[in-house]
Amino acid sequence: MGMTMTQKILAAHAGLSSVRAGDLIEADLDLVLGNDITSPVAIREMDRFSAQGVFNKDKIALVPDHFVPNKDIKSAENCKCVREFARRNEITNYFEVGEMGIEHALLPEKGLVIPGDAVIGADSHTCTYGALGAFSTGVGSTDMAAGMATGRAWFKVPSAIRFELTGELPAMVSGKDLILHIIGMIGVDGALYQSMEFTGPGVSSLSMDDRFTIANMAIEAGAKNGIFPVDEKTAAYVEEHWNARQHPAAGEGKDSISAFLKERTFLPDEDAPYTAVYEIDLTKVQPTVSFPHLPENARTFDEIGDIAIDQVVIGSCTNGRIDDIRTAASILKGRHVAPGIRCIIIPATQAVYLQAMEEGLLKIFIEAGAVVSTPTCGPCLGGYMGVLAAKERCVSTTNRNFVGRMGDVTSEIYLASPATAAASALTGKLTDPRSVV
Repeated sequence: MGMTMTQKILAAHAGLSSVRAGDLIEADLDLVLGNDITSPVAIREMDRFSAQGVFNKDKIALVPDHFVPNKDIKSAENCKCVREFARRNEITNYFEVGEMGIEHALLPEKGLVIPGDAVIGADSHTCTYGALGAFSTGVGSTDMAAGMATGRAWFKVPSAIRFELTGELPAMVSGKDLILHIIGMIGVDGALYQSMEFTGPGVSSLSMDDRFTIANMAIEAGAKNGIFPVDEKTAAYVEEHWNARQHPAAGEGKDSISAFLKERTFLPDEDAPYTAVYEIDLTKVQPTVSFPHLPENARTFDEIGDIAIDQVVIGSCTNGRIDDIRTAASILKGRHVAPGIRCIIIPATQAVYLQAMEEGLLKIFIEAGAVVSTPTCGPCLGGYMGVLAAKERCVSTTNRNFVGRMGDVTSEIYLASPATAAASALTGKLTDPRSVV
């Protein structure tokens, strides 16, 4: 029997000719990731089992991004712990304030993840890198500690669900709407410990930013990972962000890099086993909003009445990339947010921030009455830069709307695309972006 994309990557990293769903394997890792919340726990675990340094200083990425710039003494101490660990172990890919970005946008941008990689991160949204044709998944801080020390991790090989995509998304509809539609369709445990594999002719119509968003939220359906096949768009993105220091085996020159990537491209076999196959016509996907308090509570605007809001957040590891920022700016340009509405824009990385500045997008936001923040996860987890008070409602481009996720337990989060979020900021209520263009 054949193998899925994920199974092929895991087999290759375990040194096996084949694997099947349910197999327990130990696999080599290409990258281990931690942030300012999870890394200190992992570092203390390494101290507890007396690990003698890290397995490879070039294959660890430490990105303080959740409470950075530090919001209080505790967050400052956590960042100090990570900073000192990085110095002691000469970690190549440690990103200080000024270089830092939201981790899951930063790593692909820096060329630290490429097709065929096996990546673990002590953050649940590590599954983002499946957009590049890599196997990536979130783990606990103890597993991160073991990964940093040994360069290996244990996995139970997941089964897979295939999503066959056809057509193209309509105007004002994005990858965020698609993944909210899918989670609404299968539920928050619909892909529990399975790989969500996205295939079909419709994949080619999705931008890389769309794919990052979709893979990022695979965990919200309970998935072990989400993954896309490598195509021309993937290759172009990877080549644009190529990190020669990180991948010296590739050699130099476009032809050498292309040949290297081809060796690391894993496509599913024709007889690969899937527990379910869903066919999705992208032309029929509509702007979608997930109502409190689960991502599966997805509704389209023909099911939504007047929902007044207090705040809009556009950013996060899900939707803080340049396409997202441009979309929001295109809607806010020449307009002003509704009276009493707080609109917070957070570019995901310094490079996105700079590009937005050079394109004049920051000026659009400020003239529209929005605020623009340095890259941070802050409001997504109710940390800072947008914490909600009792009974406040927020339209957010983040990935979770659990009870108390962004603040008070009586507050409400409505997950949406950047287009929907920007349109809602203009009107002060949940608004279909197609109605304001």
